[in-house]
Amino acid sequence: MSKKMKKISASFQQWLLLIVGIAFIVTLVFLGQYQTKLFTNSANNLLKLYIKDVCHDIYSVSNKNLLTLTKAVATEVNNADLITSEQLTSMLEKYDVTEINYIATNSIIQASSNADFIGFDMGKGGVQSSEFLALLGAITEYIQPFQPIGYDPQIYRKYAGVSLAKGGFIQVGYNEEDYHRALKIAINEVVKNRHVGKSGFLIVTDSEWRIVSDRYNNKNQPVTIVTAMTKDLNTIDKEDMFEEGIYIDGTLQRCFCMHNEIEGYKVIAVYPYSEAMVSRNVSLKVMTVMQILIFGLLFVMIFRLVRQLVVKNIHQVNRALSAITEGKLETVVDVRSHEEFDALSNDINATVYTLKRYIKEAEERIDAELAFAKAIQHAALPSVFPPYPERKEFEIFASMHTAKEVGGDFYDFYFVDDENLAFLMADVSGKGIPAAMFMMTAKTFIKSFAESGLSVEQVFTHANAKLCEGNDAGMFVTAWLGILNTKTGQVQFANAGHNPPLVRHADGTYEYLKSRAGFVLAGMEGVRYRKNELTLAPGDAIYLYTDGVTEATNLNEELYGEERLQKVLDIYKDATPETICAEVKKDVDKFVGEAPQFDDITMLAIRYEGTEN
Repeated sequence: MSKKMKKISASFQQWLLLIVGIAFIVTLVFLGQYQTKLFTNSANNLLKLYIKDVCHDIYSVSNKNLLTLTKAVATEVNNADLITSEQLTSMLEKYDVTEINYIATNSIIQASSNADFIGFDMGKGGVQSSEFLALLGAITEYIQPFQPIGYDPQIYRKYAGVSLAKGGFIQVGYNEEDYHRALKIAINEVVKNRHVGKSGFLIVTDSEWRIVSDRYNNKNQPVTIVTAMTKDLNTIDKEDMFEEGIYIDGTLQRCFCMHNEIEGYKVIAVYPYSEAMVSRNVSLKVMTVMQILIFGLLFVMIFRLVRQLVVKNIHQVNRALSAITEGKLETVVDVRSHEEFDALSNDINATVYTLKRYIKEAEERIDAELAFAKAIQHAALPSVFPPYPERKEFEIFASMHTAKEVGGDFYDFYFVDDENLAFLMADVSGKGIPAAMFMMTAKTFIKSFAESGLSVEQVFTHANAKLCEGNDAGMFVTAWLGILNTKTGQVQFANAGHNPPLVRHADGTYEYLKSRAGFVLAGMEGVRYRKNELTLAPGDAIYLYTDGVTEATNLNEELYGEERLQKVLDIYKDATPETICAEVKKDVDKFVGEAPQFDDITMLAIRYEGTEN
């Protein structure tokens, strides 16, 4: 039973659905990744913007605060008759600053709240200190960010300078602790009302990551307590966005974070991941619905289009081809909807026309070749009876009726010496010319080994070895070989998987010869065969046949069978070998009736007459 195949429309529908599904998933994954990257970049830009704004505000507040104090100090110094270090030192507490220096027009510190700085040449102290020398020119005020000082790089200060009316300039400096203390209220105002998005926020810490200001007013607390940060912020580059778990309103949330430094402050911006991606999620949902609609519509349109333009026409072509394969070679394919199907119809019709011509020519050629092959095959078998008119010790007859013009059955008989007659019945697997060719090969090998003087079992052993060589087609032969000693009536025989012969005994009845059959010839290398013996009395006979006799089938699919064969032989127990073969064939034909012959019918009968004393 052949396997049920899918229709092309069903296969196309499945593959189209798979391809559209894969395209949908790939597109959705790509859009998801693209949207995630897009909104991640948006969050990165937003955090940078807030960081930049806060840093700018802190820098502005810091500058304004320090510059205001510096101007106040400069006004007081301008009103004094003499500028001394003691005077500057007394102003530290008044203005809550760390350091006050007076620099003369020659760029040397002539008075300072720090005695170590007196006499220091600002022009030779490096970039940090030399920048203030601009106040000796047209610039009246100057302020620097928080940085190491030129006198000692280990000391960090934020300085502002204001030029004096009497010449030179005043420089006021903050250390981190003093100006953070002075700016704490202003810094808190900068941060507390700022939100990153709706629920994000900003944190300002000192250089040790202690919180100066945030929306939760966690003053002087380490930033790790509030944010649950697991990363070491000192290892993260400034303005590099990173992800971290942050406590927001008591709930640990995944957040985008970024930090930067300004004026000794560290600014951290926090933006919840869920909020940053809310627009992405909405966008993805909308795009997913749109893609489902678009891909679904695309699938339906392509499927209907292909079914209308291709599948429908293929069905028409297939119906015509089915009729052609059923033998209706007069069928014409007429599908002309498109150029391709028009060409296909023409090609099929031309092929069928050519096929019919070839079939006719082949039939004529095969008939001639088969007739010639049949003539060759029958010429290779003994066909003249009686074959040995001068020999009175036995009587022998054989016949072959092929199912096709050329068959795979064969028989043979010949003297291997003056006293011993070899007789053979064999059946090749398959029918037709291949079987006939294999038959000729097997017949030649068996006869050659038998005439060389080998015993029956050795004949089969050697023949099997030769037939196995190069047997790529996997054909095999069943065979029964006997050698009759015409003087003694002794028969040595071997069976290679063949039907058992029937033997006529002295009482005139036939019975099947019981012996164990060996393996078929050419079936397997290395097989060895057994020799058996029986002795015929004068009047005894042996009847050999192929399975075409016992397996002949009538219209009711009934087999002729071994029992019916034995009964016919018992009826004609005293008949000559020729009569026996003719009567068996007649009975088989009667049983089969009008049913066709499916297998070759081959028979050989030999009757031993004995020798005269």
